[in-house]
Amino acid sequence: MPMTSFSVSRGILTATATALTLGLGAAAPARAQFIEGPYIAGAIGMNYLDDAKFRLDGRLNQSMTALGQPNGGQLGFDYGGVGLLSLGWGFSNGIRLEIEGSYRSNEVDSANGAAGLASPGGHGGRQDSYGLMGNALVDLVRIGPFLPYVGLGAGYLVTSFNDLTGRPGNGTLRLRADDTGGAFAFQGIVGLGLQISQVPGLTLTAEYRYLESLGPSIPVSYVNAAGATVLSGKADTESRNQSFLVGLRYAFNAPAAAPAAVAAPVAARSFLVFFDWNRADLTARARQIIVEAAEAARAQPTRIELAGHADRTGTPQYNLALSRRRADTVAEELVRRGIARQDITITALGETQPLVATADGVREPQNRRVEIILK
Repeated sequence: MPMTSFSVSRGILTATATALTLGLGAAAPARAQFIEGPYIAGAIGMNYLDDAKFRLDGRLNQSMTALGQPNGGQLGFDYGGVGLLSLGWGFSNGIRLEIEGSYRSNEVDSANGAAGLASPGGHGGRQDSYGLMGNALVDLVRIGPFLPYVGLGAGYLVTSFNDLTGRPGNGTLRLRADDTGGAFAFQGIVGLGLQISQVPGLTLTAEYRYLESLGPSIPVSYVNAAGATVLSGKADTESRNQSFLVGLRYAFNAPAAAPAAVAAPVAARSFLVFFDWNRADLTARARQIIVEAAEAARAQPTRIELAGHADRTGTPQYNLALSRRRADTVAEELVRRGIARQDITITALGETQPLVATADGVREPQNRRVEIILK
């Protein structure tokens, strides 16, 4: 692995550790922001496996030295795939603990060093790794639907060389590795979650992970042109992975989505404006009531309905027209007080809906009115 790339990866890991330490010590924000209780998460993505150096040990080392062959080499890999599954628990304060299982696979695309690996066609196979990690993560401050998080993990990584071999030819010894070894591993995690509001508890995740193991020892052998094993032993290897993943996380105890707010019906308010007998002009008291109605309408924009009434003196036709004139008068005054005319509707009811029931021809002040209704 180039020194610059390795330094950057270690820098990211150090920054993740710092952020995790600060997050663990920080006071937790509001409870509703974070996961509480069990959750499950899965992700897939692309894995970049750094070039792996291998060093032959013991008898293999001595034999290669005696044969004038290098006692180690380096393998390069294509971009590969990664998948992982996690089971975790959130503590409602942003801290999460989880157990993670992972799988990574990368094909060998170059090799150099020991016993002809650099010759054309002298390399092949793939490296697989299976990890079991324990992770500690901290969800940071929520930004709208987004929630960034950081984490550290430690565990065990099993590295497998699958049919890592070359074609025998020209009597040259070739290195062969088709076995498995395991070692302690650690990782740093930087991620961003996007809450899916339509499904409570569901989050879309995007992550970067740096995973490194401490050099498993892999059984290896040297074969001749006939495919017979000439030497066997072990090689100490390295495994440094950089993974970019997208996934989903589901929290089982997420609160149900709040129902959409429904506006409560606004109670209608009404004001009564009374008139003198057989008159449609406004008294001083009537003007005062209309001012109060206009102020109430401006405080909470609403629809205004005016219902004109009359008592039972006069004919029904005359009283219907009189009630209309009274409603028109009130409408004009409301407009003068700043109410838009298009917000006002008028209904003339004549003598059909009295406040006080009377015989025909009786003058009743309560029935000579316009009712202002704010809806």
